[in-house]
Amino acid sequence: MTSRPSPRMFAEPLSNVGQGPIRVLIALDSPMDCQLLLTASKRSRQQLSIVAWAVSKTDILHCFSRENIDVALINADLEDGRLAGLDVLTEIHTSYPRTPTVMLFDSWNDDLVVHAFCAGAKGVFCRTEKKLDMLWKCISVVHEGQVWANSGQIHLLLNTLRKAPPIREVSSLGLKLLTTRETHVANFVAEGLPNKEVALRLGLTEHTVSNYLFRIYNKLGISSRVELVLYVMKGREQSPLLASGQSEPRARRECTLLLQA
Repeated sequence: MTSRPSPRMFAEPLSNVGQGPIRVLIALDSPMDCQLLLTASKRSRQQLSIVAWAVSKTDILHCFSRENIDVALINADLEDGRLAGLDVLTEIHTSYPRTPTVMLFDSWNDDLVVHAFCAGAKGVFCRTEKKLDMLWKCISVVHEGQVWANSGQIHLLLNTLRKAPPIREVSSLGLKLLTTRETHVANFVAEGLPNKEVALRLGLTEHTVSNYLFRIYNKLGISSRVELVLYVMKGREQSPLLASGQSEPRARRECTLLLQA
């Protein structure tokens, strides 16, 4: 029985980060497709370097943990299932919020495009596009902090926002779903602390903090850091004790300090 190939990573000196080629992770639905795109990228006019490729969700997360990635190019469908790439997008955005992601589709679907942007994608690209130069330009654009979408997709997103219901009333009861450690993480995030600082305060790694945030989002039914901040602040207004997850005297003392910060 032949085992599936492991994700490939191509080591480069760390000194290249930030001043050399854009370091790209590609994740497609087969090793052959990855190899073909890798070969094609070498003819790109853009300054690109494919530093890793993957074909499954597990491989993608492994590559992120091992490599310095500037842009991730992920196909919606992966070797481990249809829309598997779309499924892992939220976790990537939560764990590695500074790494922009471009979602590849085999064909356009409005619902999937909206889902991709809501989950954290900074660009979408269709594999029916014949000019690969446009794909390389897409990667360069999102690396510069911009969004890659055509005018129709921009209008689609604006219409989706317009039709969205107002932000729901937050109940502090939702915070009861969080463990004590998750509550601590949520409170620190609500104070505007980045993951690195939260990790230092709690004696954790940044990756562990990202995992806590992923679970917090799922429990509260939210999908972004901004929503979490609003959720916690509203919860504090309703019940500081519930928001802190601590004994009452200490909760009152620390919540007062947090609200004054």
